Formats: sequence, structure tokens, C-alpha cells
Amino acid sequence: MKGFTDAVAGKHAACRRPVRIGATTLRQGGSGAGIEVAVSEPESMRAWRVVRPGPVAEHPLIFESVLLPEIGANDLLVRVSACGVCRTDLHVAEGDLPVHRAGVVPGHEVVGVVHRVGPAVEGFVPGDRVGVPWLRSTCGRCRYCLRGDENLCPNSRYTGWDDDGGYAEFVGVPAPFALPLPDGYDDVELAPLLCAGIIGYRALKRAAVPEGGRLGIYGFGGSAHIAAQVAMARGVEVHVMTRSEEARTLARDLGAASVQGATDAPPVPLDSAILFAPVGELVPPALEALDRGGILSIAGIHLTDVPPLNYERNLFYEREIRSVTANTREDAREFLGFAGRHRIRVATMRYGLAEADRALSDLANDRVRGAAVLVPRLHGS
Repeated sequence: MKGFTDAVAGKHAACRRPVRIGATTLRQGGSGAGIEVAVSEPESMRAWRVVRPGPVAEHPLIFESVLLPEIGANDLLVRVSACGVCRTDLHVAEGDLPVHRAGVVPGHEVVGVVHRVGPAVEGFVPGDRVGVPWLRSTCGRCRYCLRGDENLCPNSRYTGWDDDGGYAEFVGVPAPFALPLPDGYDDVELAPLLCAGIIGYRALKRAAVPEGGRLGIYGFGGSAHIAAQVAMARGVEVHVMTRSEEARTLARDLGAASVQGATDAPPVPLDSAILFAPVGELVPPALEALDRGGILSIAGIHLTDVPPLNYERNLFYEREIRSVTANTREDAREFLGFAGRHRIRVATMRYGLAEADRALSDLANDRVRGAAVLVPRLHGS
């Protein structure tokens, strides 16, 4: 859009009159008779919708033209530059999570440019680069919100589950939940930080690994490879357990102290562990790998059934299990601040918007090294 407005401004430079683009007026100094140029906003966009949740191999999403999102007085309309492909999107598409919005547009790791602002918005203007994350809104009044645990709000809503998300050319977001982004990263690198990075950061906090301690990571995808770098930057020794050979290579490249199979025992007792893989069968070996007083943090929104635990082998000596439920905006601010101070290496695989179903299939079949990211303008998609 900027290139177009520059061209219009150049053509009518002598006029110095307002140029109207949709609902936005660009004012230019000077005087003269001049003219106004009215350019209507697009009425539709391309987007993926989950029409029939089921196995990704059965293509539960369709790609079609839909109306642009309607925004309220305190919302932003954002043109999508990049959208990460999160495992939660896979759970929404395959029906592991209950349907909250029929025909929802998935995607909640969105980087984009503010296209239009609602009349009550403060702090954002068209042209700002922003992030649209998983947590979309909370009530702000319940006891959880009031005590700082807004991620536990019973009335919380989520992008790409309760409301349409970023597998599209535009997305709407309440301005109080849009995130300013750190410098030093391109749009594709930033996208996975907005859920994979933030939720990994919260899982790391819940794991309470001591400084200089030993952390085990089970599963090594988009979220885990970012959390591992945060931990290592704090002097933590990281041990990775994963079934994927691609992920093992990435873990070694990032400096993991050891890398082994998903159910293998690490070479040392662990102070803490994080389970990123949505596989309940990994809970017993992860607990067994913990030292006395160790904590297992389970990062996913969905987990297959956990088999029976042996109290003495898995839980005795004050081992703990902690779940992770979404994140707070404070978690997001803390993590993105860390990312601004410490350059995180974000491993990505790029897909055009029209390739979203292939990206989900690759994620489901462990063919993604790091994080998959949709780019609407990649290869003209």
C-alpha cells in the first residue's frame, strides 16, 4: 500500500491536497487547487476455513474468498505479512479441540501491518508493525484477571479458535491484545515468537529450572527450539529427547548438551523438564528422569491420555507435574523484551498462503525443521 500511496503523491505533488485511501486520509503540506483520489478498500480476502474437523490427510480446511473481518471501535484491522503454523492449529483442524467457532480461520502467530484502526484505538496507527497472538481477550473483572492470572479467565477468547485468525490476508484484533514487536527480526522470524516463543517462555517459568541447572526437553519443534535458547542464555544445561532426526540435528546445532530418542533416559538426572510433544505416554519417562524435587511442565493445550503412574518411580521424592494454560500479556512482554535483548535463532520453513494444508501435513508428520510459517505474498500465493 505504501508504494501505491507514494505513486499517487508523486503524480499529484503540485496539488498538495488530501489523498483518501479507504477510510484513511493522507495529508500533504502546501497549497493549490488539486484533486482528491478515492481508492476503495478491498471487500474480500483469501482465507482458509476449518469446515469439517478431521485428520489433516482428509483436508479439513478449504481455501476460499471471504469478506474482510469487521472491526469494532477498539480493534485493529491488520494486513497479514506472516503467520506461524502452530501445533494448536493442527488440533483445531483435526478436532482434538472442541469447535468454538464453526468454519473458523485458524492461525494465531500473526505478524502484520496495521491497515485500519477503530475510532477508540489509542497507541496504534496505520503502518505500525504488530503481532496478533493466541490470547485475544479476557473479561478483566474476574478474580483470575484481578490477581494477574488472565490466562485462567473463564471468559478468555483465542485467535484462530474463538475468532478468525491469520491463515488469511487480513485479521482483526482488539488493540489491547495486539503486541508491539522487537527490532532485529524479519516478519517470518517474528511469527513463531508470538505463540511458540511466548508459550515456551511460560512453560520454562513453570518448570522453575534453577540457574545453571539441568533441563530436559521432550519434543523439539517450533516452541521447544526457542525455549531451549532462552534456557541456555541463562546458563541452563539442556538435554533433548525427540523422535525426529531433523529435530535432533537442530538441537545439536543450537548447542544442546545431549540429544537422544523420545523415550531414552538423559545422561544425567534433570532438575526440570518440559513436555512439548502432545504425547501422554512420555509423562512417565519424563518424571522418572527428574532428580529429587524436580518439576515437569506440560506445555501443550492438548495431550493424549497419560498411562498409570508408579508413585515410587515417577512421583516420590517430591517430584511435581505442572500444566501450562495459555499465557498472560505480561509473559508476552517479558519474552519479547528478552528477544529484543538476545538474538534468538528462529528456524523456519516458508510456505505460501495457498500451501497451508501442506504445511499442516508436514507438521503432523514431523517434516518441519523448527517452525512452519505462511507468507501470503510468497511466490504470488
